[in-house]
Amino acid sequence: MIAHTKIRVASVQFALRHTPEPQHFFDRVAHFVRAAADYGAHFVCFPEHFTLQLLSGTEVMLSPAHAIAKLSGYRVPLRDHLASLARGHSINIVGGSHATAMEGGAIRNISMVALRDGTVHERHKLHPTPDEKSVWEIGGGDSAEPIETEYGPIGVMICYDSEFPEMARALTDRGARLFFVPYCTDTRHGHLRVRYCCHARTVENQCYVVTSGLVGNVANVANLDMAYAQSAILTPSDFGFARDGIAVEATENAEMMVVADLDMTALDAARARGSVRNLHDRRPELYEVSWRA
Repeated sequence: MIAHTKIRVASVQFALRHTPEPQHFFDRVAHFVRAAADYGAHFVCFPEHFTLQLLSGTEVMLSPAHAIAKLSGYRVPLRDHLASLARGHSINIVGGSHATAMEGGAIRNISMVALRDGTVHERHKLHPTPDEKSVWEIGGGDSAEPIETEYGPIGVMICYDSEFPEMARALTDRGARLFFVPYCTDTRHGHLRVRYCCHARTVENQCYVVTSGLVGNVANVANLDMAYAQSAILTPSDFGFARDGIAVEATENAEMMVVADLDMTALDAARARGSVRNLHDRRPELYEVSWRA
């Protein structure tokens, strides 16, 4: 693996729109991937549940069970589309998340991560929210391993996952220094839970976190009344980083993309000589996060 000292990342704050034909959605995804590649980004991230708008073209609002069945039919087309875009534009894509039924019937919320060579890795949300459980019957996945990329291991935490410090610490212990958090929250309260927790993860693990949220509203999709977000690219809170620990952030509730350059050597310096050295100063003889493969 080649050591990369600078990594350019892009976060897409994707808007919900009426989608009469699936191709309209796929074309919009392609537009942002192309734009991120044109800006020289190495990674681009989309929001959680961004595929739910594919249901808006139905004549009647689907029940949750019928909605999952319909969404499941898009799993392979989405996977193939992301792989083709990643390979064609030489960029790594964190494909938000997609609710789908697995073989055997279990329902999962999955992030498809397409790497530049066209390979696709899937990471399941480990901690579905009470709403996801009760309405969509989504269950949690059982693996939180980092994804190996040419820029080093990356971690993917889908929305609520970011609110569990053990998950980020376990991924950090496996080498991840760059995290992607696709999220979907309906209120400012929910958005701030994700934002505050992601800020905490950057301090605890001396890492970078990219958040990508869904915004707006769309009719005819059950349990998707509205979406509130202010996506951001977050840094540790120390000398050598952005003053407020925010490399860049989007305008709240507006469809847009933000881009930032992340200096990986700054993480090395912070871990070795920072004002605080959270990773070094842990007390594993008193407490630890254990990894279960």
